[in-house]
Amino acid sequence: MNIIGLDALIFGVDDIQACTACLRDYGLGPVAVDDNGGRFEALDGTAVIIRRADDPTLPVAIGPAPSIRETIYGVASPADLDAIEDELARDRQVIRDDNGVLHSVDDMGFAIAFQVTVRKAYSAPDDLTNAAGNAPQRPLNQPGITLDMSAVPRTLSHVVYFVPDAARAEAFYAERLGFRTTDTFIGAGPFMRPAGSDDHHCLFMIQTPPHMKGCEHFTFHMGSGTEVLLAGTRFEQKGWTSFWGPGRHLFGSNWFWYFNSPLGCHIEYDADMDKHDDAWEARRAPLSADNSQLFLFNSKEKWAPGGPPPKHL
Repeated sequence: MNIIGLDALIFGVDDIQACTACLRDYGLGPVAVDDNGGRFEALDGTAVIIRRADDPTLPVAIGPAPSIRETIYGVASPADLDAIEDELARDRQVIRDDNGVLHSVDDMGFAIAFQVTVRKAYSAPDDLTNAAGNAPQRPLNQPGITLDMSAVPRTLSHVVYFVPDAARAEAFYAERLGFRTTDTFIGAGPFMRPAGSDDHHCLFMIQTPPHMKGCEHFTFHMGSGTEVLLAGTRFEQKGWTSFWGPGRHLFGSNWFWYFNSPLGCHIEYDADMDKHDDAWEARRAPLSADNSQLFLFNSKEKWAPGGPPPKHL
């Protein structure tokens, strides 16, 4: 099962206009957008898709709108789709639609789908750093940042779920879909990557009470920490409210900046995530401010999206 990573996230929303404005301002490119929703793409074609919450073609909602309705993973080949279908059909319904996309649900009730990936090659500038004591990366007389510097989402990075049973959720993705756990916050949940990706994680799950089940946030990779700061500043200047950050995580090492959104979850910019293979030994640490980020520019009281899980969990 060569699952590469996230291809798209589908949301059912109440306010198409507000969500369209948010995703455009965030930096995604609109594709076939109208009053009923549309697709918003990063440079590599990965996307967020919004539709009206009462759209009958959407999977059943797991909570009130707005909310995530389906998570679509990209795979390397049709043979991978066949393998996933054979595995999941052992104990749950799997539907292959007219476009060849597989649709099912995970053990927490989240709708999941699989397709031959839409990811495509793209061109974007490198972040060239001049570090004292090393040969300069940036040529002479080339500024490192300009007022009109591009800061555009490049690829869909990861999604975070609130789940009522993180251990059971982790077992499903590991045993049924071949995900690897890279690190774990004790008492909260695992960071996981599919076998076809070397990113630290494309899925993180946080244990919460059942009534909170849903999407906490999603994010796209930017080209650098500089781009995270630049894109976040521009997003904030357009009127969107910062929730947590900017800062840099310890697990994954990725830069982050989270914002409130009208999609029923937070929306993040991230960059410079660690890469891993199967030689990596997963770390375990309590979910705390000190373990959540190396540094945080402001709002340290918001050290985890949604706060820590209740102590009784």
